[in-house]
Order: sequence, then C-alpha cells, then structure tokens
Amino acid sequence: MSDLPRKAVTRTAKLAALPLGMAGRATLGLGKRIGGRPADVVAAEMQQRTADQLFRVLGELKGGAMKFGQALSVFEAALPEEVAGPYRAALTKLQEAAPPMPAGSVHTVLAERLGSDWRDLFLEFDDKPAAAASIGQVHHAIWHDGREVAVKVQYPGAGDALLSDLTQLGRVARLIGPLIPGLDVKPLISELRNRVTEELDYGLEAQSQRIHAEEFADDWDIRVPGVVAQGDQVLVTEWMDGVPLSEVISNGTREQRDRAGQLLARFLFAGPARTGLLHADPHPGNFRLLVDDGPAEDWRLGVLDFGTVDRLPEGLPLPIGTALRMALAGDAAGVLEMLRQEGFVKASIDLDPAAVLDYVLPIIEPAAVDDFHFTRSWMRSQAARVGDPRSPAYALGRQLNLPPAYLLIHRVTLSTIGVLCQLDATARLRGELLEWLPGFAEAEDWAEADA
Repeated sequence: MSDLPRKAVTRTAKLAALPLGMAGRATLGLGKRIGGRPADVVAAEMQQRTADQLFRVLGELKGGAMKFGQALSVFEAALPEEVAGPYRAALTKLQEAAPPMPAGSVHTVLAERLGSDWRDLFLEFDDKPAAAASIGQVHHAIWHDGREVAVKVQYPGAGDALLSDLTQLGRVARLIGPLIPGLDVKPLISELRNRVTEELDYGLEAQSQRIHAEEFADDWDIRVPGVVAQGDQVLVTEWMDGVPLSEVISNGTREQRDRAGQLLARFLFAGPARTGLLHADPHPGNFRLLVDDGPAEDWRLGVLDFGTVDRLPEGLPLPIGTALRMALAGDAAGVLEMLRQEGFVKASIDLDPAAVLDYVLPIIEPAAVDDFHFTRSWMRSQAARVGDPRSPAYALGRQLNLPPAYLLIHRVTLSTIGVLCQLDATARLRGELLEWLPGFAEAEDWAEADA
C-alpha cells in the first residue's frame, strides 16, 4: 500500500507544526526588534524563514500538501526576490516530482484495476516512475501494440490524504496568506477541496483529455497525448517527450521562453473556445516544450494532466471580453456596470467608476499592447499594489466580490500570468485575445481610433 494513509499521523503532525513554527518565529522577531534590529529587516528575515519552512514541509509530502504547494508555486513571481530566491529550487521540485510509490504497491494497483494478467498489456514496463506528483505517479511503458505510453497510477488512499491535508492547511490559511502578496489563500484551499472528487476520477480525466486530443490532433502549435486505455485509478496515454516548462524557466534560451509563453497564452484562451473546457491546473509541471531542429515558430506546446477542468460550453464568458474592451477604451461607467451585473460588485457597495478603472488598467496592461514582456518585477509591482494595506487599490479590492462561476477562471488566469512571468516571456497576448476571447474583438476599434 502507499505511504499516504500509513503515515497519516506523521503527515498531520508536520502540517500541524507549521503554525507553531510561524508563531515561534514571530516571537523571535519581536525579540530582535526589542533588541534594536530595524523592523523591516527583521520582517523580511522572518518571512524568508517562514516561507522556507512552509515549502520544505510541502515538498516532503504528497496529497493535498503537494497540490497546495503546486498551486502556490506559480505565484512565486509575485514574491520579493530576497524571499523567493532562496527556495525557488524547492518550488521547482514541487512542480515536477514527489517521493515515489514502491514498485510492489504499483503492481498491486495495476493487478486490482487492470486484472492479474496486466503485464500482458505491455511489452515493457519501467518500475521506476518517470514522474511522481500529488495524487499519482507516471511510469514509462511500451503498450502491446508497440506504442510508447505513460501509465498514470493513483496512490491508494490519495483521496483521504488530499482532504486531510487541505483541512489542516485551511486551519493555518491566515498565517500562510501573508507570504504571497495579493493572494487570498483561504478560497484557494476551499476550491482545491471542492475539486477533490473530480480530480480522483480518472474516467472524467480520460474524457476531458480525449476531447482535447481530438480537437488539437492536427494543430500546428498544441499537442495533447491521446488516451490509450483507462481503468479505475489507472490511466494509460500516449507518451510525450519534451522540455519541461520548469526547465525552460530555470535555464531556457530566449527563443524557448518566448515561444513557450506565446503558446501557453494561446492555449489558455483557445482551449475553452475550441473544447468548451478550461484546463485548470496550469503549473509548469503539466507542460512540455516540444523542440526540434526547425525554427522556433515550429515548436509546439505539449499539455498534460486534465484531472481538473472547468466546463464552459460557450467558451470563456462574454462579459470578460466585453469588460476588458470597455476598460481599454476608458469606459469607466461601463466597466463598473458590467462588474455589477456579473456580481463582482454587490448592490450595497458604492464605488467611484474612475477609481475602479484605475484599479483595473495596470492589471490588464498586457492586453493593451501588441507585445508584452512578462517579468517578475511587473508581477511583484501588481502584487504590491493590490496587497499593500496602504494602497488605494488594496482598499478598493477588498470591496470587490468574486462570484463562484468566475473563481476557477480567475485562478487559472492569474496562475498562467504567473508562469509567463516566471518564463520572462515576451508574448502577443492581445492577438490571442482578439482571436479567442468572446466580446474582445471590437477592441480593434479603440486601437484604430488612437492611431
């Protein structure tokens, strides 16, 4: 059996120790301030130590702890460099690997789910996992017809571990929140909890992956591996090589960064328009850059893991593109009215349209130009602007509401922008919006009017 349920007491103890460690460091920081150390220096030092402990604990565990860590990892670009730098390697590890499940446990799951003669389905099966993540691990194999395949095996007890971890993390959300400026951690944990059942269902995942694989089968830019076979807690798909996006982030060339960023932006908006589904787990471990000897414009983006999707039969909501177009045109009253209609501003809240526009415009800057350079410094400036209690943007942001229908869309968009900033990519985001986002195409009108 997996170590997930067997070591539940140890897992809970490690997560429960997080607030104690944070409280201890707060006391230590108070002592240093009393001793004469500057408050800002002490605060930065304590934040760095707290973040280091948090990601060390999350990196040691699978289940919900790792899932939460992966979700946080894409917001690393928003952190001050002195905090993010020391544990960037730990964040990258969270995106790509976790301690593997023993071969014996893998064989037991395969026998239970595919039958005692499961080995007859494969010409070769590598017991050493090619990747191990939050709820399952992937093995390289050769299918009985000679195809290279990826065999995804779910950890026994993964569901219980996910729920237990996320419950424990929910109890310390208020302590973790300040580590990521501008990010409300509590709704993120709630959303991850709400998606547990869906993510554990490999039948749903296979269905979502088939839809994407068929839609993008002949696409020049996006590749999704086809589904070969599926059983309860086992999913077999076509194997896909490529450069993990985490490697492109850490040491990719300028061409690789820009091409990966452009294709990631394209998939974010083209995916819902073409499939009615939004891939909702956009951390770098789920993407590959398929590089060949040809020019960069021929490289493709490989997309993995369709365990979490948002179902959008009509594509992304029309009001998103409409409000974005209005904001770029300077229509403050129109933007506020649209936000009210969609539930972002409650009826009891009175806001100044000009202040709302001032809040929105810096965030949507990438949509206002033909090419935008996504950088960590830009991401940090946005996080600081909306996360600093002294900022007018902070006060206004606290009066806004996030409707449930937009929760996943909001997180996926922010996460994708976070990855673009980690890539340090220059991308033509506005071009993708014009092609794929409903309601935005008329934005050409304001561009031509300003010309």
